[in-house]
Amino acid sequence: GGGRGGGGTSSGIDPGRFAASITTPVATDPNAGGATALDNCPPIPCWSRCPAGSITAYAYEAKVHWLGVSWDTLEAHGAVSREVVLEMAQGVRDALKADIGLSVSGIAGPGGGMPTKPVGTTWIGLATADGSWARHFCWDGDRLQNKDHSADAVLQMLLDYLNGERDLDIDL
Repeated sequence: GGGRGGGGTSSGIDPGRFAASITTPVATDPNAGGATALDNCPPIPCWSRCPAGSITAYAYEAKVHWLGVSWDTLEAHGAVSREVVLEMAQGVRDALKADIGLSVSGIAGPGGGMPTKPVGTTWIGLATADGSWARHFCWDGDRLQNKDHSADAVLQMLLDYLNGERDLDIDL
């Protein structure tokens, strides 16, 4: 399977349109698909100048130390939550002094799922000077498929923002 909620795929993104949209440094927290998103970017010359960098922060301690996520938020909502990805996106944006911060937190599988957060549960965050948004998905693929779906969703959210959309929240 590979149930998808909203967004598109990186293979479906027009490289010319994507290139025209990228005008600003981007920072990402590559958990559960963010690194794959960077790897899956369309092969366009301008992309190499845009990512400001990335911070991989799997452990709670790393999220607190490197991304400035609140312990209270982690304890109240867990790492795979709207609240945490919003703090992660703002944290990576601040840490790397980027205009846009992206974050991903999810349960890619094959284990780690819980009744309230099954395998495939993923939250993606985007933070800018204009505001912060989050998207929620529950993929039904294997680990690699779930990470690919998350990567595609990160790129689609970035593209949506760069194309002027500001109603970016999705909860599927």
